[in-house]
Amino acid sequence: MKARIKFRKYGCLCFIGHLDVMRYFQKVMRRAQIPIAFTGGYSPHMIMSFAQPLGVGVTSDGEYLDIELTEPIPSGRAVRQMNEVMAEGIEIVSFSEIPEEKKYSGMTITAAAEYEITLLESGKCADRKKRIPESLGKSAEEFLAQDEITVMKKTKRSEKEVDIKPMIYEMEVTDEAVRLFLATGSENNLKPDLVMEEFLKFAGEEPEHTPFHVHRLDVYAKKEGAADSGGAHVKDAGLVTLESLGREITEER
Repeated sequence: MKARIKFRKYGCLCFIGHLDVMRYFQKVMRRAQIPIAFTGGYSPHMIMSFAQPLGVGVTSDGEYLDIELTEPIPSGRAVRQMNEVMAEGIEIVSFSEIPEEKKYSGMTITAAAEYEITLLESGKCADRKKRIPESLGKSAEEFLAQDEITVMKKTKRSEKEVDIKPMIYEMEVTDEAVRLFLATGSENNLKPDLVMEEFLKFAGEEPEHTPFHVHRLDVYAKKEGAADSGGAHVKDAGLVTLESLGREITEER
């Protein structure tokens, strides 16, 4: 049986990297007595994979971890046992069964992510937020109205010029936050800080002097058979949260 764990990451633990998060969950599985499966061979390790690793310093309400179980464990019990051994900064939200086929893994099906970005009084403290000027709201419409939004995108080996506009599905600016719905996953992946920096430059602001905080709200997959959204109203065009694709494991099992 395969299971999907949804968790929050907040506070000081947002500054630990992906490999440390993996080690953290390995310890949690043991301490919470979750019947997780191991690989075979001379060096067995827990069978787990993360849908879309989070950047350092980014907080989130919707992170996902897929694991393989040796036997069923009720969802409510699994959530309770894991949260009892958790350190402050990571909280389990849900635990659900998912199809066993590889094509349903979070790493494979992730297609988009939703972010909330707030401006900060100082880059030294993410809790001191400031209101977003009305001028930025007007600039957002002009920013998206461009035929192309070309940036230099860095990869592990090089950097190249990329048009990121098709990867920005939605963008909304209020007096409290900038909300972004971006392409995320193995095929297309757009980082919110890259979009925000380009937007601030377009609006006449200096990104290096305009600190902001990125918070991921959730991660989405495309429903089977859903048509391409074309970059508009993606929630209504077949994108659903990874959490919604699982089902609760009950005591009766």
